[in-house]
Amino acid sequence: MAETKHEEPASTSAKILYRPFGIVSSMAGGLIASAVFKQVYKRVVKGDKPNAPGPLQSEYNLRQILVAAAIQGVIYSVVKAAIDRGGARTFQKWTGEWPGS
Repeated sequence: MAETKHEEPASTSAKILYRPFGIVSSMAGGLIASAVFKQVYKRVVKGDKPNAPGPLQSEYNLRQILVAAAIQGVIYSVVKAAIDRGGARTFQKWTGEWPGS
């Protein structure tokens, strides 16, 4: 059975120092997720409209809008989790402290 590693609670200074780092990495993650989503959507949904539909675009049916939203949600969640975790690990390597709670 794998042993669970318990992290020490982050100090207040680690949390404060991590904020700008976390904000920048989140912004980068959003840009990356957006680019990945556009490419995935083009390949998954064949047709004459390469851009994903928005919820208020009447030319798309509800199924198309929900499929696009589901794909986008999964991609954003996975990219955000990967970037947040990688950023926290990098912060820990640089400072010796885990930035989380």
